[in-house]
Amino acid sequence: MTSANSYDGIIIGAGQHGLILGSYLAKAGLKILLLERRLTYGGGLSTEERTLPGFYHNLHSINHFSISTTPWFKDLGLSAKMRYIVPRYEFAQPHSDGSALVFSRDLDETAANIGRFSANDAKTFREWNIKAEEMTKNIFLKERFAPPLSETERAEMLGKSVLGSEFLELTKKQPLDAVNELFENEYVKVLFLFKLSLFGTVLHEALNTGSPVGSLIRAFDLATGYELAEGGSWNLARSLMETFIANGGEFRNQTQVERVIVEGNRATGVELPDGTVLKARQFVASTIDVYQTFEKMVGREQLPAAVQQKVAQHKFTPWTLFGLHLALDEAPKYRSGAFDPNVDSALKYNVGSETIASLLEAHDQVEQKLVPTKAQFGAGALSVLDPRQAPPGKHTAYAWQVVPYDIEGNPDAIDGVRDGLADAILSKWREYAPNMTPDNVLGSYTYTAKEYTQELTNMRYGDIFMGALTSDQVMYNHFGYRTSIDGLYMAGSPCHPNGAITGGAGYIGAGVIASDLGIDPWWTPMDARAELEGLA
Repeated sequence: MTSANSYDGIIIGAGQHGLILGSYLAKAGLKILLLERRLTYGGGLSTEERTLPGFYHNLHSINHFSISTTPWFKDLGLSAKMRYIVPRYEFAQPHSDGSALVFSRDLDETAANIGRFSANDAKTFREWNIKAEEMTKNIFLKERFAPPLSETERAEMLGKSVLGSEFLELTKKQPLDAVNELFENEYVKVLFLFKLSLFGTVLHEALNTGSPVGSLIRAFDLATGYELAEGGSWNLARSLMETFIANGGEFRNQTQVERVIVEGNRATGVELPDGTVLKARQFVASTIDVYQTFEKMVGREQLPAAVQQKVAQHKFTPWTLFGLHLALDEAPKYRSGAFDPNVDSALKYNVGSETIASLLEAHDQVEQKLVPTKAQFGAGALSVLDPRQAPPGKHTAYAWQVVPYDIEGNPDAIDGVRDGLADAILSKWREYAPNMTPDNVLGSYTYTAKEYTQELTNMRYGDIFMGALTSDQVMYNHFGYRTSIDGLYMAGSPCHPNGAITGGAGYIGAGVIASDLGIDPWWTPMDARAELEGLA
């Protein structure tokens, strides 16, 4: 059957995963239709002028983990369409006593900075960094872009090598215990845990449980880290869309999918609210969330009992982000600059949390559906590293603080604390950067789960990852690329390697679908089994 409404494959959702999946399969010669409910595309790759003209704010994704080295970034030739900035200083933590701890990409520099607080901690970090760099390069990044092996096979393969065995042991460690065992200085401990939490874990659970992903090693490596999309995160989305269209893909925005059509337990297309049917000859792929895919578009009654239960038990992160986005006359200037001048040049900051107890207190309060009583937040001033994100001589900055989705059980309660929380954040910021005064703030915008769940409906309950990154939902326990319905695939954040900007599920999904359709891929899909077999 060939018609204007008939395609080889239909992809639901034009976020990072849908764009990557579509680009690969369109280039493989398939007729691909990419559907998006919204006017725009890119999902969490959002850069907008929400304060004043010329000030560009990344409302969702800001820091992209080693994107320019991913297989899909290279395969799709994206370096010809955009540039990533790799900052020398990735993390900084100013302290109320005027000191600061700054992590550089350079081992000697970082060890020296840690050594200003503890010679023993500097020595420990140097020893662990050597292991972590090897584990990240040869295990973590390889598994990140390949379908995960079963728990048994993975353990068997990793156990054959010294490096693999050490990695497995590390995945069993509780981060809080590990940090307390390894380090003696409180500032050092806090920044390590802060770095780990920003990697994409639920902090409270990350502190007290191990993770099969092995994300604990990210607290120790330096060479592989976060990058900044020049001009704003949306430029990655733009580059991917240009690639998708150039490869022959078709994009339709403002197109809501009412249901996935299932005939004889096979997905054969989708139906729109006005009754229009779009046929899929070979597959339908969802890159959105579990709830909308299976509860709304497929219907629970068409799923086996085990899948119904898995959908019903899908867990979400217990916190959301309160974002304060600022247009500034000048960038934050930290008092700690006298201690370490590089504190003003970092990508990411831990502001206001100087003890493990304070971190735990904030997250305990959030779990009790309370706004943290003390402002402590992640922050950054991206225009310092990328002047394109603000007018000449001006700057942008942001602060992200964790808050409950439904304060005291009410999702609308955020409106009653919005202004007070913004003021508290700025007041706390001024304690560390005295120039963060009201007259330095040219414009401000608060962005909370109340807003972003309306714009991005797949972030159910304010969950920016579209599923809690707990051990029972990651790696070999992820939601899966193939579903119980023939021809229906999942290729979004509920799938390995899960939420945040990785592109992994779209990339892996392309290989899975190509294999099922008998298509010889024009790329070389990552094979975890082959990669792990090569470990020494």
